[in-house]
Amino acid sequence: MLKKKSWSSDIQSHIEQQKSLYIFITVLFMVGVAFGAIIVNTLDPTQKEGLLKYLGHFFQGINSDFIADPLVAFQHSIGDHLKTIGLLWILGISVIGIPILLLFVFLKGLMIGFTVGFLVSELSWKGLWFAFVAVVPQNLLVIPVLIIVVVSGIQFSTTLVRNRLLNHRGVIYPQFVTFSILVSCMAVILLMASLFEAYISPELMKHAIPTIKL
Repeated sequence: MLKKKSWSSDIQSHIEQQKSLYIFITVLFMVGVAFGAIIVNTLDPTQKEGLLKYLGHFFQGINSDFIADPLVAFQHSIGDHLKTIGLLWILGISVIGIPILLLFVFLKGLMIGFTVGFLVSELSWKGLWFAFVAVVPQNLLVIPVLIIVVVSGIQFSTTLVRNRLLNHRGVIYPQFVTFSILVSCMAVILLMASLFEAYISPELMKHAIPTIKL
């Protein structure tokens, strides 16, 4: 019981201390989403036609079950997620990684905004429904994980600057261990997101596609 209270108080303390950073990173992500949606309107007809053709092949593949075996899809998904979170961990323990962490959050938002924006622009409410079942569910896990890791990485990097570059000598090892454990816990959540993406998302998409006509 004491352990639970300790963890709860630690989490609450972390959120309170880094509230402004969490708000900044979340706003940065939302700005990326907005820019991604705006970029859709800058595409010329040829580019849109090419993307629609690719989307049509993707829909046919799902309807015909010509998609990757769930196990293979899971392996690819968890592999990509682990590479991403591993890169964020490396950037978090290096001072020069802070601007790249910020850029990563913006680009992630940009990609999601572009994907959803394109589907809605070309397929109207049916595109919105498809985005809701294909893009949103796993990202409800992935995005919070990435934001938490990025905030914690920036926090660790700034602590590293204070302790090393500004000659405020202190013990950095406990913070390093805490950050590494946090990243490991977030990797477990990404594992669940990959399972959903590989085994459940294709079925949801399969039920959504019959309502769409390209």
